[in-house]
Amino acid sequence: MAGKITVANLIDAKQQGRKVVAVSCYDYTTARLVAQTDVEMILVGDSAAQVILGHDSTLPATMDFMVAITAAVRKAAPDVCLIADMPFLSYQVGIAEAVKNAGRFVVECGAQIIKIEASSAYMDVIKAVNDAGMAVMAHIGIRPQSISRIGRFKAEASTAEMAAELIALAKQMVNAGAIALLLEGVCAEVAKIITEQNEAPVISCGSGPHCDGQILIAPDILGLSQGHQPKFAKSFANLGDATIAAFAEYANQVRAGKYPDTEHCYRMKDGEMERLRGMLESNA
Repeated sequence: MAGKITVANLIDAKQQGRKVVAVSCYDYTTARLVAQTDVEMILVGDSAAQVILGHDSTLPATMDFMVAITAAVRKAAPDVCLIADMPFLSYQVGIAEAVKNAGRFVVECGAQIIKIEASSAYMDVIKAVNDAGMAVMAHIGIRPQSISRIGRFKAEASTAEMAAELIALAKQMVNAGAIALLLEGVCAEVAKIITEQNEAPVISCGSGPHCDGQILIAPDILGLSQGHQPKFAKSFANLGDATIAAFAEYANQVRAGKYPDTEHCYRMKDGEMERLRGMLESNA
């Protein structure tokens, strides 16, 4: 898609039945590579607290940290549709604070959509941010910011009662002003119903193939992640092994004196070494 991708483009994609492709990444270098493909959306997620900072949850991500990395991604990918993730306690403490923090992402980073992990308790936040002129993506299903209360995550909407509740919540979010939904860890059958029942684009994060689009984090796509991965994660390359091999070969060449070689060294201009020797001798 030529030109800057906008919210309107995402809505058009849904109406035309064209799948939207999104990637979650957190840094300039990766985003610059993503921007050279036809990926339409980048989410700078608070999962950066885990992937970049090494925490065991998303909770330690702060507004200042999220603003800094979101701005870096925007510099690298000026034409993608950029989604900024509201971190823990950036919107839970009050509507005014939520609108102010959402505005920082728009003003300081050029974000086009503000993602908020939402339950029915945050309907007023969704509405307020929308009323302030900012597009909102409501994140429902598994909500990582609730880990301290829940303790562990499991698939959402696996029973009829849970499914009916989530379907109703999705409608409430759209009615409150959400222009898009992100469904995380929702059973595929339920995600299909939510996608069909709402005009807003629905992006799946581990919620099956029937949504309007899909998102994965960049390290999973590239095969850089190690250890336990979610059921829905898939690697489309094995750059982890290649990266380890590259670092190991670098270390080997340094120790063997093979790097740096002449090709990778700066050299003085012709005749300057002789002049330098003369200068040193005269000063001896």
